[in-house]
Amino acid sequence: MSDNGGPIDLPTAGVQHRRRIPLIWIVPILTGLIAAWLAWDTFSHRGPTITIAFESAAGLTAGQSQLKYRNVVMGTVKTIAIAPDLSKVIVTVETVREAEQLLTDKAIFWVVKPQLFAGNVTGLDTLLSGSYIGMRPSTEKGKSQRSFIGQRDPPVLAASAKGTTYKLKSKRLGSISLGSPIFFRDLDVGTVLGWDIGDLASDVTINAFVRAPYDQFVLEDSSFWNASGISMKLGASGIDVQFESLKALLLGGIAFDTAPRANSPVAPSLHSFPLYTSQEVAKSAGFGRQLQLRSNFVGSVAGLAIGADVTLYGLKVGEVTDVSLVYEPKQQRIVAPVSYRIEAERITGISTAQGLRPGVLANELVKRGLRATLQAPSLITGQKIVALEIVPDAPPAELTEDDGVYIVPSSEIGGFDSITRSANELLSKINRIDFDRIGKNLSGAVVGLDNIVNGEQLKKTLAALEGTMVEAQDFVRTLDKDAAPALKRLPAIAAQLQESVTKANHLIGSIEKGYGDQSKFHRDIDRLMPQITETARSIRALSDLLARHPEALIKGRTNTGKE
Repeated sequence: MSDNGGPIDLPTAGVQHRRRIPLIWIVPILTGLIAAWLAWDTFSHRGPTITIAFESAAGLTAGQSQLKYRNVVMGTVKTIAIAPDLSKVIVTVETVREAEQLLTDKAIFWVVKPQLFAGNVTGLDTLLSGSYIGMRPSTEKGKSQRSFIGQRDPPVLAASAKGTTYKLKSKRLGSISLGSPIFFRDLDVGTVLGWDIGDLASDVTINAFVRAPYDQFVLEDSSFWNASGISMKLGASGIDVQFESLKALLLGGIAFDTAPRANSPVAPSLHSFPLYTSQEVAKSAGFGRQLQLRSNFVGSVAGLAIGADVTLYGLKVGEVTDVSLVYEPKQQRIVAPVSYRIEAERITGISTAQGLRPGVLANELVKRGLRATLQAPSLITGQKIVALEIVPDAPPAELTEDDGVYIVPSSEIGGFDSITRSANELLSKINRIDFDRIGKNLSGAVVGLDNIVNGEQLKKTLAALEGTMVEAQDFVRTLDKDAAPALKRLPAIAAQLQESVTKANHLIGSIEKGYGDQSKFHRDIDRLMPQITETARSIRALSDLLARHPEALIKGRTNTGKE
């Protein structure tokens, strides 16, 4: 009410109607926004889709198996299909965006599964998680690629491995395999990456990787040899057994060594080295200047093989490099040329003759009787070696040269062939023996002996001998019967004999005492003997006188003088 008592006008409120979204629409809107963000996030992180061809998809499952690099997921297998030509299995993989820069033509893919490879057991974690596709990108730049061919085995080296790869030439691969270790002074310093197949017709080229910093010890004059298996050698000290390591024994291996020299640089990448069959052969090839020689042998060279020792005065100075057969039309014969090399530096002090023209020193030795002979150090194995010896009274000869190879005359004196020839001569003499005639004589002797043994005369003799034996038996029985009483009297007879012997001894003692050397009778006899001698002399003189003057018996002696 107002002051004048009239009614008061009050303000009125107006109603305003506003339009708003119902709360029920908030949920689908948020869901759409989240789905859009997830889709954008998924497509923003998705990488390219690639295909990998494998020989088999064993262990892989579409929608589950993954592509990993260093245990980081790089993609997921979407589909697995057979190639149109039925030769491969095509695996489609959706990768993540981070993998795009790694997908070059130098990337390597393989299926990771439990296996023994290069001496190591890999993929044990897949026993629980299942197989997956492994990936090894290259640190080198390459072209982008989306189709790949997977490998059956994992790569030997990691992409970040540092080192140098070398080429090793060999006639045979032997027991060397992919992943075989490479040793340097008993240290595992590298591995075998594989081999080239382009020149397998002539030799094998092995790709050998030596890790840094050990590759700085590989010089251009380093020696590589096959260190696989066990080396057994029978020598004067017994059996020598050597092997590089247990790993090399099981997987095969290669070893190398270096003799550092001031003028020998470090070998560059892909430098080619010969791969020797053993450490001994490698050391033999590392003696510097080598002299190529050949000798033509007329006799048998059975037991002589490539790699056999060449000795000088019994010490090894080289090895045989080739053995063959050649027809010589001038002399119309077939000879066996044996090529071998010797290391001159094995001879101490030979450096004083290094300034001479090649072959001069060898020619002088040939003039003095140096000859190549074949010898067998062991009669058990039958293996032969080439022995260079000074043969006494050797026919004159000179060293000749044929296309850079020096021809050393051969000799059969002192070698194994001389023993063979002597044996052949002995066999020839044995063959000249008339065994038929000896056999006939023996046959005749056997017939004669048979006639004697089975003849009537021998039978009669045996019958007569049998009768004699019967009579002898009867005589022995009769003697035994008649001699029995006499045998009973033998003790009495023996006692009587003993008594007689005693009496005889007493008689001899008495005679010795009465007439012995010291008795009176013996002394009287000694005095009587000169008198008897004088009497005999007088009688002789009387007989001589009567013989000259028989009349003296009547007239007496008229002349008293001596006549």
